[in-house]
Amino acid sequence: MKRRDLLKSAATVGVATAIGVGAEATAAPATTAATMMGVPFEKRDVVRIGFIGCGGRGGGLFNDLLNIKGVEIKATCDVVAARAESFASRAEKAGQKRPQVYGAGDHDYEKLCARDDIDLVYIATPWDWHVPMAICAMEHGKHAAVEVPAATTLADCWKLVDTSERTRKHCIQLENCCYGYTERMVLNMCKKGLFGELLHGEAAYNHDLRSLLLADSGEGLWRRVPHIKRNGNLYPTHGLGPVAQYMGVHKGDRFTRLVSMSSKSVSLAEYRDAHVPADSPKRKEVYKCGDMNTSLIQTAQGRTIILQHTVTLPRPYSRLNVIEGTKGIFMDYPPRFFIEGQKGGEAFVETEVYKQYEDPLWQKEGDMARKLGGHGGMDYIMNYRVIECYHQGLTPDINVYDAAAWSAPGPLSEESIKSGSSGVTFPDFTRGNWK
Repeated sequence: MKRRDLLKSAATVGVATAIGVGAEATAAPATTAATMMGVPFEKRDVVRIGFIGCGGRGGGLFNDLLNIKGVEIKATCDVVAARAESFASRAEKAGQKRPQVYGAGDHDYEKLCARDDIDLVYIATPWDWHVPMAICAMEHGKHAAVEVPAATTLADCWKLVDTSERTRKHCIQLENCCYGYTERMVLNMCKKGLFGELLHGEAAYNHDLRSLLLADSGEGLWRRVPHIKRNGNLYPTHGLGPVAQYMGVHKGDRFTRLVSMSSKSVSLAEYRDAHVPADSPKRKEVYKCGDMNTSLIQTAQGRTIILQHTVTLPRPYSRLNVIEGTKGIFMDYPPRFFIEGQKGGEAFVETEVYKQYEDPLWQKEGDMARKLGGHGGMDYIMNYRVIECYHQGLTPDINVYDAAAWSAPGPLSEESIKSGSSGVTFPDFTRGNWK
């Protein structure tokens, strides 16, 4: 199957699985399996990896893994065989034995997952392939590390949770934004109580991607499709993940309710008409997703979160990244702090003032992270931490319940908008084990 045909089939899969996303999907399916909360990795000195998705995003992840000690790449896979071969050559050049290449078709990843010499499967593919690939990995006895969002429907969120619990294998969401220098520093300050009792957070993915969405290669081949078929927050995890960690979601709190509304859709079509030839098939596309989506999330402990999404408006990049409590506030873009009683009165101060709260991971691996440079170094810190947890037999920082809950605002925002922006119930993917 050609790459373009594969991506079209992925879009079809996404539409089919979107059926039945309503409130009934929030109820927890029956299960007899035990929770994966607190379950550690089996301790290994060398983590053997199968890598699926050798495109642009995969390239950065792959380079990080090649620079982490105690990692062996056993296999690479992509629907474009030449890309999988290229990644295998990169591993060989880095001093590893040449990995086995899988590129014979859209389901050749199943052969990779069936190998008996792989511990962890990395998945860096278009969104609609995340769930089937992660499930395949877990069903074959491997842990899965999947790019964001982990799932785009509530039914698929539950499939990931149930498969992880039944197979006793982790499904880690590769949320790099949880590992940024500032995010890790703020998380450390939250844990130490500097902001007091936490009450409110703000999160977003506000990023001008118009040229990428309309490109004739890479993500332009598939990432525009959701804008045609869906209306809501299409990409919630980059902003929500760090705020969820600040608030201790699934460690004493959980999301309970969501309300969402979208603006009308204007900007992407306007940009297309100004930049795409008049005879392009893209000129016939009608975009359903509003240019700006804003959601409100309520938690069991009475906290609130503003969650935004826009990728079709001209603007500087921002994930908002705000946390506020009874003793102070952090606001990002640019990063600034106010802690009650600090010098300077009611004025923000810069990060340097609180540098003593720098995260130990960044103290230890910051130089390598900055050298490799993926998203300011957060990519390397994330991948280093995944492997560190495996090496030491620790519980992963981000588990399947986080993957499901941080992805769920996608379908939940769609449901809220369809019902006139009414409140929708947030599933408890932990089945009560968040307390």
